Amino acid sequence: MDYAALIAKELNLQVWQVANTLALLAEGATIPFIARYRKERTGEMDETVLREVDHRFTYLKELDERRAAILKSIEEQGKLTPELKAKIESCAQKNELEDIYLPYKPKRRTRAIIAREAGLEPLARLFQEKQSEGSLTPEELAKEYISEEKGVPDEATAVRMACDILAEELSEVPEIRQWLRGQAEKDGVMRCEARKEWVGKRTKFEMYYDFKEKVETLPSHRILAIRRGEKEDVLRSSIEVDVETAVGYVTTKIVTHPATMIGMVLSATARDSYERLLAPSIETDVRLLLKEHAEGEAYKVFGKNLGDLMMYPPAGAKAVIGVDPGFRTGQKLAVVDDTGKFLEHATVHALEPANQFEEATLVFLALCKRHKPILVAVGNGTGGREMESFLRKVIKNIPEEEGRPHIVMVSEAGASVYSASPLAVKEFPELDVTIRGAISIARRLQDPLAELVKIDPKSIGVGQYQHDVNQNELKKNLEEVVESCVNQVGVNLNQASEALLSYVSGITKNTAKEIVQYRDKEGAFKTRDELRKVKGFGPKSFEQAAGFLRLAEGENPLDRSAVHPERYALVEKIAKDLEISVSELIGNADKIRQIDPVPSTCPTKWVCPPSRTSCRNWKSPPATRAPSSPTRTSTRRSPRSAICRRACSWKAW
Repeated sequence: MDYAALIAKELNLQVWQVANTLALLAEGATIPFIARYRKERTGEMDETVLREVDHRFTYLKELDERRAAILKSIEEQGKLTPELKAKIESCAQKNELEDIYLPYKPKRRTRAIIAREAGLEPLARLFQEKQSEGSLTPEELAKEYISEEKGVPDEATAVRMACDILAEELSEVPEIRQWLRGQAEKDGVMRCEARKEWVGKRTKFEMYYDFKEKVETLPSHRILAIRRGEKEDVLRSSIEVDVETAVGYVTTKIVTHPATMIGMVLSATARDSYERLLAPSIETDVRLLLKEHAEGEAYKVFGKNLGDLMMYPPAGAKAVIGVDPGFRTGQKLAVVDDTGKFLEHATVHALEPANQFEEATLVFLALCKRHKPILVAVGNGTGGREMESFLRKVIKNIPEEEGRPHIVMVSEAGASVYSASPLAVKEFPELDVTIRGAISIARRLQDPLAELVKIDPKSIGVGQYQHDVNQNELKKNLEEVVESCVNQVGVNLNQASEALLSYVSGITKNTAKEIVQYRDKEGAFKTRDELRKVKGFGPKSFEQAAGFLRLAEGENPLDRSAVHPERYALVEKIAKDLEISVSELIGNADKIRQIDPVPSTCPTKWVCPPSRTSCRNWKSPPATRAPSSPTRTSTRRSPRSAICRRACSWKAW
């Protein structure tokens, strides 16, 4: 299968873009690395599109694996024909593939199998062939097939069993299944009602006690709500369709003469096939499709919520008091300095039931006097609003000239999970879990991203119904969001935690652990190149990760930037051409504007394709346009519509 061509058509992309992306992924490149440092290979596709390509490629690979297994199974049964093989190989969707495989799929002992074992398949064929003969009855044809030994005592039993064969065959016709599935998706109605024991009782599912809506317009949150209601045995739901329309369609696939005696039996067979076999199966298929659609939408919502939370603007290097509110056990205060280092903690009982306002005020003011915090981060959990109100009254006692701190409400989602995690225990083994929670709240105000990566993304509380979707897929999608956020911002190599480093492009959890151990043993990294000394950090890891790891105090000014080491020579040449140092170039907007990204002639002298004599995407003014034919030739060619692979932004043909 030509994956690149198929994906390019589906996503409205150029084939070369998809082919290059798949090649990079096969080489071990990560999505963040490709999006930032291989734009010329992908036509500047962003992370969202790159992930769509990756997901679709994974789907098609799984489809191919399933296709191969199906072909092997049918071939082993001796039923694989050239026509069937071609039909299977042309499938682009998993449900279509399963529809084709259904007649050949090993199944439990059915009524049709019993009828075939009794030798009634020839009778079923006679019904199809003889239905045009008006004077002939099914019972007359069935006389020859009566056999007490085979469990066929009379004509009526023989007719019924032969019809069982035809009913099963109808239920396995791909065309019929696809049509009925489409009808249910387009015109079907989802109907819900309360189970008998819940009628008249108040629950969170009350709005679904007498509910119906077209399947086509059902939003994802309602689908998930209905599924949860069924899981909790509160709701019962069904998908209703126009039965007569469905039966009529199935009937047309077997009945050609409905007025004959045999035709009427076949019409009844078509109804039996739909009501007994097709309807339950199609409803299951549609429910599965609705679930997949709802989960897909939920993943997007959850991902956006998580991304917004992690990319919340950091307060930066400021001393903070973190407050984990609560009523019964008191409110925990934890002080961290401007680097996030834990300094001191205290417990107060400013809220109900203790209401020790004066003691709590003295403790809080004493902490402020000793540590001079700039901010106070109050968790938004139970008691959060009450604690915020109390602290706002207390800080009025601090003169503005002495540095009155600012009160900020902070999401504490997942703080309790982190505080009880092995990572928190390792970091603060001597502290109570609630104190660890207060430290986490303080740090997530300083740098939300650096703190939230320590928590399993699913535990952050990214949206309603997150526990009702496929947990493996949810974990995968949320981890992609975290990876994207971390690499978009970049990481301070000498300050990042093991958890934060593990999300950097090209770095595994083991490699992150080795980096931290090397840093603890050898001291702070002085250059990016020093990463090569870390155990397990090979050339590929360096290529993927180096651009995302920053050294704020690095010896080389480029180590502080997002410039990849493979482009250091280019930046140094640009600085030399501008007659300034690299340090002066970085962040200097005026000097950067002086750089001409489009030279007047191609510096690499690529060979023009035979059909073209000049660059299609040439950007220079007409007066300096490239000559109609190269002055010098080379055996190398630039890919169509790509950026020149040399260190310039010249557009290739």
